[in-house]
Amino acid sequence: MEPYRAFTALVTGEREKRDNFKTLLSCVLPRPIAFVSTISAQGVANLAPFSFFNGVGSNPPAVIFSPCTKADGTPKDTLVNLRSIGEFVVNVVPFSIREAMNEASYPFPPDINEFEAAGFTALASRFVRPFRVAESPVHLECRLVQIVPVGNGPLSANICIGEVVCFHLADEVLLPDGTADVSTIDLVARLGGEDYSTIRDRFSLPKPGPKSAGAVAPEVGGVNR
Repeated sequence: MEPYRAFTALVTGEREKRDNFKTLLSCVLPRPIAFVSTISAQGVANLAPFSFFNGVGSNPPAVIFSPCTKADGTPKDTLVNLRSIGEFVVNVVPFSIREAMNEASYPFPPDINEFEAAGFTALASRFVRPFRVAESPVHLECRLVQIVPVGNGPLSANICIGEVVCFHLADEVLLPDGTADVSTIDLVARLGGEDYSTIRDRFSLPKPGPKSAGAVAPEVGGVNR
């Protein structure tokens, strides 16, 4: 390994919000995509992709995603819906639905059903009211635990924490141990601007052991994910 020799410091408090946003997106990548379905108090289905997303625990299984406040300072429809109906479904995004997913990212008015606008098939969920996406091979039914605002105004974060109450895996991707086949699921990830990536280029690393007799082995399950 070779260390980098020189660095330029970009102090966030001295920069425009949009510039910080662009730098963050260019550094934190690839980002998995949560294709989140919600439902409004009026019963209108909503579907939108978010790349500020990840799984954060397993007891109980939990996910987080952040629908950032829009540039005009107003909340996105997903956030409005979650505040009134605290349930959502995370649908994963395989390569096969990338274009339709992108179509659903358009800022439609709140009375437009993105399932219909982008050509997706809605499936009823088992435990929550929002629908699942039939064209996605994995669905996570979630109940909202908490919304944590970070900052305020345009581009501020709204971290939505959800408990996963049910996994749905298509038979084509389900392995005997209850996990998804990574080679079959063929997910895409977000980079920045108009760029995306796939998970097709993969490699494996065995978990490390103690480097010497005096080293302390890590606790089981203590590896950061």
